[in-house]
Amino acid sequence: MALSEHEQRLLDQLEQQLHADDPKFAHSMASDTRKSMSTRRLVIGSLITIAGILVLLAGIVYQNIFIGVAGFLIMGAGVYFATTKSKQVEAGQPIGRPSNAPSGGKSGFMSSLEDKWDERKRDQT
Repeated sequence: MALSEHEQRLLDQLEQQLHADDPKFAHSMASDTRKSMSTRRLVIGSLITIAGILVLLAGIVYQNIFIGVAGFLIMGAGVYFATTKSKQVEAGQPIGRPSNAPSGGKSGFMSSLEDKWDERKRDQT
């Protein structure tokens, strides 16, 4: 379910206030899409894993332990590649820094939350 414009603005304001109050925590909680798992890595890793399984089965069929171990290593490398995140960072904005973060203390943050809560209750009645 999509958020209304008012709810989206409130969410943006809360995020900006969190960045202003505790930037270290906000940075640790921010989702960075540039470092997230990509479909491309998942597909390539899956293909490498399947190739490793096939090499492992070939080692079993030919009863050669070295081929089997090589297949297992290839399979493990494929799983590792598929499950790790890309470390590619593009040049641009610093991660987790809002462009227009308001300055204010925790008391301002809490009072604005209380005001918004009261406003929401008034709108519902």
